[in-house]
Amino acid sequence: MVLSMIGRGTNRPAWLRAKAPSGANYEEVRSLVESAHLHTVCQSANCPNIGECWHARTATFMILGDTCTRNCRFCAVSHGRPALVDEDEPRRIAEAVAYLKLKHAVITSVTRDDLPDGGARIFAETIRLIREFVPGCSVEVLIPDFRGDYDALRVVIEARPDVLNHNIETVERLYPIVRPQAIYSRSLELLRNCKSYVDDWHLKTKSGIMVGIGEIWDEIVATMKDLRNVGCDIITIGQYLAPSKDHVPVARYYSPEEFAQLRSIGLEMGFGYVESGPLVRSSYHAADQVE
Repeated sequence: MVLSMIGRGTNRPAWLRAKAPSGANYEEVRSLVESAHLHTVCQSANCPNIGECWHARTATFMILGDTCTRNCRFCAVSHGRPALVDEDEPRRIAEAVAYLKLKHAVITSVTRDDLPDGGARIFAETIRLIREFVPGCSVEVLIPDFRGDYDALRVVIEARPDVLNHNIETVERLYPIVRPQAIYSRSLELLRNCKSYVDDWHLKTKSGIMVGIGEIWDEIVATMKDLRNVGCDIITIGQYLAPSKDHVPVARYYSPEEFAQLRSIGLEMGFGYVESGPLVRSSYHAADQVE
């Protein structure tokens, strides 16, 4: 059952207001990212939580450049022809993780359909170097679908991340509009295959959904069920916010009470952890989810 629809249109309700980034820790992280010539999804995707996260001296690093080969209609990350792969990027990220003394590092990337392995090798090298530079630091990777290339997926898994995240993003019906270069069933199969590659350690799998992009309540619940059916352990659910007038518009805003209801539904389904709230994004409170 759907709770009352509110805030329809572009006028954001009060619970979607985030504090402007500021403070010494924020400036320190910003300086580190700039001086090391790194990219973060916090900046590239216009994350509303950048002030909170950087104040806590944590960031989600984005590898393989800042230009995506896909043009998803919900995403603020720039798209076009990417630059050449920066082979030194994994080392600089590991050094940044060490500098920030992170206990849990989150690494994501743009989609690189131009590369034979989709960037899997760079993911694996980044994981390896973080392990070397910061022993004991857990590592979470948020990966693209690698166009269904399971050899590429295996390269990442064999580097032994603690959490493997691949966002389903939206309900199946909206894929042609929101993610025209992706395939719903392919993303589910990727998450299913993550479990089959693991022999002697427990790899947690994770996925995320945006709401408010045109889906109905029953479709959200069905998508959550699909994720549980492929063994997904952790799910994040957050409000879609259109990056610009050229992106898919917001269809509606969900209330905090609705997000709480989705959290309860997810826990009843058997998810080990459900992070559900208006400003929740893929890596929001990621360290808490692992613990």
